[in-house]
Amino acid sequence: AARALGLMHGAVHAEFRVNPEGVWPIEIAPRSIGGLCSRALRFEGGDSLEVILLRHALGDCAEIRRENVASGVMMIPIPRAGRLRAVRGADEARSVPGGVELNLTQPIGSELVPLPEGAQYLGFLFARSDQPDQVERSLREAHGRLTFDIEVPAEAGEEITER
Repeated sequence: AARALGLMHGAVHAEFRVNPEGVWPIEIAPRSIGGLCSRALRFEGGDSLEVILLRHALGDCAEIRRENVASGVMMIPIPRAGRLRAVRGADEARSVPGGVELNLTQPIGSELVPLPEGAQYLGFLFARSDQPDQVERSLREAHGRLTFDIEVPAEAGEEITER
């Protein structure tokens, strides 16, 4: 897909949806990974992905070595529209094996709009391990320990709280 677009050099961001019917491209673009997701990637020498991309664009093609562990990030989806009242389970999520880090990006009181109408996430979970399948398990388990109290306006004008 990248070749078909003429993307032969530099950063390429690609997203695909994989299901039993096949692999479906969602986005392919000449850009870096967005938001906080690049924090999942660490490189020898401590440079960030953005610094490495800038160096590469300026012609510095020195060998780049990524740390020798699997890593992953989960963009925490907004489950429903409403006002964020509380987030519970953050300490429990951070205690999941796999070096789980949690970065909540929506402050309490925020109006939440889920995808596809919205363009934000509740935050990000990061994990690292020697094994990729352990990274995935850690991210899923950490997410399962989080509870989001979202005040949802009822159609009759009264307000109810959902979890």
